[in-house]
Amino acid sequence: MSILANRNIRLLVQGVTGNEGLFHTQQMMYYHTNIVAGVSPGKGGDWVLDGKVPVFDTVKNAVEVTDANASVIFVPAKSAADAIFEAADADLKLIVCITEGVPIFDMMRVKEYLRTKNTRLIGPNCPGILSPGECKVGIIPGNISIPGNIGIVSRSGTLTYEVLLSLNKANKGVSTCVGIGGDPVKGMGFIDVLELFEADAKTDAVILIGEIGGNDEEAAAEYISRKMTKPVAAFIAGLSAPPGKRMGHAGAIIEGKTGSADGKIEALRNAGVQIAEFPEQLAEMV
Repeated sequence: MSILANRNIRLLVQGVTGNEGLFHTQQMMYYHTNIVAGVSPGKGGDWVLDGKVPVFDTVKNAVEVTDANASVIFVPAKSAADAIFEAADADLKLIVCITEGVPIFDMMRVKEYLRTKNTRLIGPNCPGILSPGECKVGIIPGNISIPGNIGIVSRSGTLTYEVLLSLNKANKGVSTCVGIGGDPVKGMGFIDVLELFEADAKTDAVILIGEIGGNDEEAAAEYISRKMTKPVAAFIAGLSAPPGKRMGHAGAIIEGKTGSADGKIEALRNAGVQIAEFPEQLAEMV
């Protein structure tokens, strides 16, 4: 069983006519994801990918015609917040924003607005969701994972791929992989996804991939110690990162005594989580 997205999804792609949107729409279709529409203002009435996907001017119109229930966003950073607002206003239950570089202030407005909506947001600056054998929403390669009973939630896109491939080589499958992204202000966090894995009868163990910056991992450790009945293994990137220096993106920065890899590892270990020294070790731990 998968969480968040499965073969019954009716997905629309915002930014479908751009280079990235068009390429990844094709890749998602190769994985048999049910893509019912694309949205690109000013290009409504067109079709893309040899007439397989109709293009609409607005998300609302696309939902009315195709009954879409989820969106994946491939638009420039300056337009990402508006794209999320538009998808939420169309009452879509799931929004996955792949776009990186979205201004923090824009995301603060998005977060506040989504409190009034029954919408789940993944991202921005994330690889999206992969439910092996069922669908993929985003850019996670579909050929590096097989269906199984291990759930994955990660802040790092590249490490996500590495762990998926390691599990595949060990012939261990995944129920759902959720890349939540590493930005300091984003949609769903570790706890939100852990709650879904805990409630999923087909997920027997969970892998958590974290990194320096913020306190999401520490909060996840507290939740795991109080609520999780399923075993959790984790890898935290950034042990050698110097304090005060941004490493990769805005979310990966140690400020003062908070956000360090050591602190996160200690919190998770105290919560009973197995800690891997290298990403490849996670396949052995689960």
